[in-house]
Amino acid sequence: MTGKPTDHHRGVVLRTERIAPHMIRVIVGGDGLRDFATSGHTDHYVKIVFPHEGVEYPQPFSVKQVRETMPRELWPRLRTYTVRAWDPDTRELTLDFVYHGDQGLAGPWAAAARPGDEVLMLGPGGGYAPSPQADWHLFAGDESALPAIAASLEALPEGAKAFAFIEVAGPEEEIKLSTPGDVQVVWLYRRDRPVGEALVEAVRAFDVPPGRVHAFVHGEAGFVKQLRRHLRVGLGIPMEHLSISGYWRAGADDESWRAVKKDWNKQVEAEEAAALT
Repeated sequence: MTGKPTDHHRGVVLRTERIAPHMIRVIVGGDGLRDFATSGHTDHYVKIVFPHEGVEYPQPFSVKQVRETMPRELWPRLRTYTVRAWDPDTRELTLDFVYHGDQGLAGPWAAAARPGDEVLMLGPGGGYAPSPQADWHLFAGDESALPAIAASLEALPEGAKAFAFIEVAGPEEEIKLSTPGDVQVVWLYRRDRPVGEALVEAVRAFDVPPGRVHAFVHGEAGFVKQLRRHLRVGLGIPMEHLSISGYWRAGADDESWRAVKKDWNKQVEAEEAAALT
């Protein structure tokens, strides 16, 4: 992944919008985004910084300095969110948040956000954009991947063939998607089933067209692991044709998932390599 997010940007909330029952859009702007810049990826992300209340941090604020000089329990918490859109002319950054009531950190913040609220961010990072050399494109993900999938569909070349499998809680969670490509979108409704179960079934049953695919598969780590094995081992798709990663893991908060993600990925790669030999 390129573009490691190390730059600090201090924006302000301009407006918010509930685009689905469990999806909140927050538009951020202000002079603090004057150095913010994207580089063509459709999975650009920022890390939103949530300092602990009542803690005085060194100024000017720097996550790196805090980590070098303060106890771990006082480090600010970071939450990663896809850049849904960035308009350098108006200097407006669009972020979409999955909202599950009072659960989590960023979702409740987005629900309570009001114009003028400050947002401290690191980034942007990113590493994927639909390849114009691909014969067709595959997108698969849950709500957490929906902003990146939506941005990627908008960036497809004119008439590019693509298939998008998107799992959400129910039909009320669908959002409007636009694309210049020739895209078949399949919305999958989770309802009371485990996250990713319907998505894995649909992708496994998909009649894969011929030609070189460029695939983007992201979301809950458990189903991502299953789909990665299907794509790599079952279909023999080279890793360089895939952008695939667990954005989150059921039962784990962001800090605990980040702590084990590297080792988890190594284990997945080892199992995959054994299956391919």
